[in-house]
Amino acid sequence: MGPVPRGDPMERDETGPKLMTVHFIGAGPGAADLLTLRATALLGASQVCLYAGTYVTDDVLEHCPPGATLIDTQHLNLDQITAHAVQGHAAGHDVARLCSGDPSLYSALAEQTRRLDAAGVPWDVTPGVPAYAAAAALLGRELTVPEVAQTVILTRAQADSTKMPETESLAYLAQSRATLALHLAIRHIRRLAAELAGPYGAGCPAIVVANAEQPDQQILRGTLETIADHVEAAGIRQAALIFVGHALESVSFAESHLYSKRDRGRPAP
Repeated sequence: MGPVPRGDPMERDETGPKLMTVHFIGAGPGAADLLTLRATALLGASQVCLYAGTYVTDDVLEHCPPGATLIDTQHLNLDQITAHAVQGHAAGHDVARLCSGDPSLYSALAEQTRRLDAAGVPWDVTPGVPAYAAAAALLGRELTVPEVAQTVILTRAQADSTKMPETESLAYLAQSRATLALHLAIRHIRRLAAELAGPYGAGCPAIVVANAEQPDQQILRGTLETIADHVEAAGIRQAALIFVGHALESVSFAESHLYSKRDRGRPAP
């Protein structure tokens, strides 16, 4: 059926009652005050909420209306999750499907919407604060530094998970020496650090941000030579993002051409 046009989530069609929809909502890093205004409005209008208990906290769920059916999906497969969404839609409810971070990254959005299309259930997508953006904000770092790194690669590790395309191997991507943001990779930190030490250098900065914006958040700083030791000592096993790149600690770099003095007369973007 595909995504429905964006409109007021409480709006009613002129020909009848409002269209019940499954809303894929980016929950951001997990902090309730980092949800978008649209996200909180949709949560407040949805009598069914599907969420991953591993990442979504109680204060986020407080945006749901009183009496809402809350379903933790961390132990459910995609068919079971879809069945709950279809049942909620059939019962005349809007359904909120909370995704950690932003739905455009590693959220199984494609698989879930394909199932909803087959069932004839309408859906839409509301973006959220991506994990890498929340982590970078905590570090107070820009991931693109003039003449150091102007590209950010968002990728993941591959072990007991879906096979990576051949053209997206970490060894191939690392040849760019761009800033890397590695998702779903923390359990393989030692292997990855060793693999990246070749193209980036063993002394390249590496930072791990775990449970960003949560009370138990952790920030571990090191290099590709030392970061695995820090992670293992801290016992971090999930909900962590790995940054690798020389932009992470650059202090001597060129000024951005866009804001240089010689261009002061040019209108701001």
